[in-house]
Amino acid sequence: MFTGLVEAVGEIAVVAEQPPGRRFTIEAGKLAEDASIGDSISINGCCLTVISIDGTRLDFEAGEETLSRTNLGGLATHSSVNLERSLAVGDRLGGHYVTGHIDAIGKLLERREDPPWAHLRFQMPERLASQVAAKGSIAIDGISLTVVDADSDSFTVALIPHTLDVTTLGSRKVGDAVNLETDVLAKYVERSLGFASES
Repeated sequence: MFTGLVEAVGEIAVVAEQPPGRRFTIEAGKLAEDASIGDSISINGCCLTVISIDGTRLDFEAGEETLSRTNLGGLATHSSVNLERSLAVGDRLGGHYVTGHIDAIGKLLERREDPPWAHLRFQMPERLASQVAAKGSIAIDGISLTVVDADSDSFTVALIPHTLDVTTLGSRKVGDAVNLETDVLAKYVERSLGFASES
């Protein structure tokens, strides 16, 4: 479980093919200082397990399904990624509950600069529309954000300067793929309503 508050932006140092998956070595800086093998870390919102540590570099393995259903499949050497350690009991919850299980890949449709802010519109699959609402929460590449508005296949967010400075969204361009995770509470509400309507 995560909060969607990015702790660091890491850089992909090595990508090694390990069919049917891949192994990623990430330069994680200070985030690696207290990391242990077996820890869960969110990489662009996707929960992966630390399998090796070498100084400030952490190694992870991603399977075929993870690579095909997230933007991790498009990562290459020098790609930047958002990193967050898993939530410990008693930690502050400054964002919202993020599971690290990606629902879909979205796409940046529009970027409107309003210095020092930016307004971004993302495409999403229509199947997620019932779980995305204005003033609700969504995780984009592991970043907890508030939805400004939403329609049947897209939504917008307004990014403050801090978010632009300390996450990968500051450099995202139109057409870029992003990982989307809707609010887990919205999933449960939708499922409950579905069962209620069937009875």
